[in-house]
Amino acid sequence: MIGSFEETSAGTTPQPALPIGPPVEAHSARRPERVTLNGRWITLAPLDAEKHAEALYAASHGEGRDGVWTYLFNGPFENLSEFAADVELKGRAVDPHYFAVLDNASGRAVGYQSLMRIDPPNRVIEVGGIMYAQTMQRTPGGTEAQYLFARYVFDDLGYRRYEWKCNNLNALSKRAAKRFGFTFEGVFRQHMIVKGRNRDTAWFAMLDSEWPARKAAYERWLSPQNFDGQGRQKTALSELMPKAGS
Repeated sequence: MIGSFEETSAGTTPQPALPIGPPVEAHSARRPERVTLNGRWITLAPLDAEKHAEALYAASHGEGRDGVWTYLFNGPFENLSEFAADVELKGRAVDPHYFAVLDNASGRAVGYQSLMRIDPPNRVIEVGGIMYAQTMQRTPGGTEAQYLFARYVFDDLGYRRYEWKCNNLNALSKRAAKRFGFTFEGVFRQHMIVKGRNRDTAWFAMLDSEWPARKAAYERWLSPQNFDGQGRQKTALSELMPKAGS
């Protein structure tokens, strides 16, 4: 016999006394909308081929372009026309829901990212499809872009689980996930075939109960007081971010 049993109030029919999860309010989260999210270094705006494709192509198809596209589902592209057609499709999609990443200093698009696998009834959503030009990588803008997304997901849309997934061979993405406050949950082996190659997928997630402490860490790091006159950080985000699972 599997499990334990206890009697019903009538005392006649045995019922399983198995552990179950705590009750959860069964309301749906909101779906992402075509909004603009403003930050100090960057702005997230609805992705638009007419406005953003040319700048994004120039930023992502120059020297060292292969490093930008290695772990993405498509790209690099042979020419601007092919790239613009792909950006147009991304901009019109509902899931994934794409945003352009705009550099506030220049006003130019330097990347894009999306909210995807959107599951409002279970209040689960994923960040993915991230393409940052090399000029944006390892800059405060990259961190701010992730903060703006997380704040939008938890504070505005009301999700309870926020996911990050990547190729298990993508060491930089896995390191970034941990730095941004996501907890590693395991590897899905032979999860996908991408560009004709196997992909084992590493899974990370952040929960709504964890967000307040992680939000505080982001905001302390992004504060102007955390940067010197040359724009260098004084305290690393990894030092401020709570440990995984806390």
